[in-house]
Amino acid sequence: MTKILKRHAERRLANVPDQSVFWCHDGRILRNIRELKDALDLMNDETYTYHASREKNDFSNWIKDIIGDEKLARDLSRASDRRQAFDCVKTREDFLLSKL
Repeated sequence: MTKILKRHAERRLANVPDQSVFWCHDGRILRNIRELKDALDLMNDETYTYHASREKNDFSNWIKDIIGDEKLARDLSRASDRRQAFDCVKTREDFLLSKL
């Protein structure tokens, strides 16, 4: 298991630059992991499947490419539904917050 330093946790929890926000199909704009967690908790399954299917996973790609959290990206790519994706993000957010 890789050790996460405080500065890495802070960076992963911070807002992304305006040009890198996640535009959700339901109109939400996500700027950080917490907002992704909250969105996954409230979004309908249709919106989730628009972004995450066997062919693609926009959430995982955004987390990997923009947030820079490869572990969370891997976990999201394996999530079978919205609730499981929510649980992955919540667990990771809790872990990162514990490092602050």
